[in-house]
Amino acid sequence: LFYAPWCGYCKKLEPVWQEVGAELTRSGSPVRVGKMDATAYSGVASDFGVRGYPTIKLLKGELAYNYKGPRTKDDIIEFANRVAGPAVRSLPSRQMFEHVLKRHSVLFLYVGGESPLKEKYTEVASELIVYTYFFSASEDVLPESVALHELPSVVVFKDGTYFTYDEYEDGSLSSWVNRERFQSYLPIDGFTLYELGETGKLVAIAVTDEKDPTERSGRLKGLIQRVAAEHRDQFNRDFQFGHMDGNDYINSLIMGEVSVPGIIILNTSNEQYFVPAEPVEDLEQLLRFFSSVLDGSAPAFGGDGIFQRIKRVAYDARSTVMSVFRSSPLLGCFLFGLPLGVISLMCYGICTAESDDDTDLMKKDGFTDEEEDEGEEEEQQQLTAAAEGEDDEDREKIDLVCVNFRTSLGAPHVTVLSYKSTQTQTLTVLKWKVFVLKINNHYCNNVPL
Repeated sequence: LFYAPWCGYCKKLEPVWQEVGAELTRSGSPVRVGKMDATAYSGVASDFGVRGYPTIKLLKGELAYNYKGPRTKDDIIEFANRVAGPAVRSLPSRQMFEHVLKRHSVLFLYVGGESPLKEKYTEVASELIVYTYFFSASEDVLPESVALHELPSVVVFKDGTYFTYDEYEDGSLSSWVNRERFQSYLPIDGFTLYELGETGKLVAIAVTDEKDPTERSGRLKGLIQRVAAEHRDQFNRDFQFGHMDGNDYINSLIMGEVSVPGIIILNTSNEQYFVPAEPVEDLEQLLRFFSSVLDGSAPAFGGDGIFQRIKRVAYDARSTVMSVFRSSPLLGCFLFGLPLGVISLMCYGICTAESDDDTDLMKKDGFTDEEEDEGEEEEQQQLTAAAEGEDDEDREKIDLVCVNFRTSLGAPHVTVLSYKSTQTQTLTVLKWKVFVLKINNHYCNNVPL
């Protein structure tokens, strides 16, 4: 077991992992159970291809088998015993064959003696034993109801019947075993969905509510079961059939909502999905829907394009925020309210920095706050006196105008300094006056004093 100390799923698995170790020890299994902190031994974890936590691997010789099934005691123990044993188990008697057949819903069996097919079968078993069991037997072990046209043969027993591997029709033995390792119709959950997708098939699901079954739910499940059983030759190579309780998991996959009861077809390889254009009412309508998916006439939704990836990031972020607030509102307020508060303070500081800069500029020009206030009062008094016509005889001719815009005074202002020229044409400051004039969005050129 590769784990990380901070991983919540690892902590949840810890007691189960302890029970697995104790049970395997009591049963005399050759499998030894241990765990490793992948954060402390990152090099070892990298060598074994560990990308997430927790990761369960069984080491057998030079091979490392990755466990992807449910994290329950019984499932992990069954995986350990299956992989630790021989890749191909021999069935010496008919009684043993019947016993094994009752225990396994899907059973692969090689029938015959030594041959190149058996060598290939053993190679495939070593590769795919993480998924299912592989057995071998002689022809006399089989019941009379099992009639093989030629030997050696590879047979899969499932769904109350058996199917024989045909190299010309079924392709490589590895691909055929991978496609046939599940029952044609089965209950589906989050763990099995992507295992079904690894078969390369589309997954056709009847979405139902098992807690509140309705007549329509039962009818849809029955229709899909009929397609799986009665139309195997037409659809088995491309479809895996089943039903799922509730639509929560499906909704999170498609970032939408599928009706309950309803039918959906998922392509887990590219995250596309297909839904009927109208509610399915009979078998013929369902068959037409499956055929339209195969021939490409049915519209595909979703996918793994750039737009869908951006949508997935936003959807996951929204789901995370909502789940945090639902489980712990106070924690949600702290996690998301604190950063927002910090950002707000930063924005406020940026917005007020300009006013502070204007104040500093005013002080650099030689004015303190008190001097500026006194200057404003004096300027206002002189402006009033000028408006009333005082000092008419001492009007001065403007030779130089200095304009200074001060935003710190509120509305735009113009500061005008008056100079008077002497007869010697030497510009000497004889007398100056300061006027502050408010302007309204236009340029003041010649200002009379």
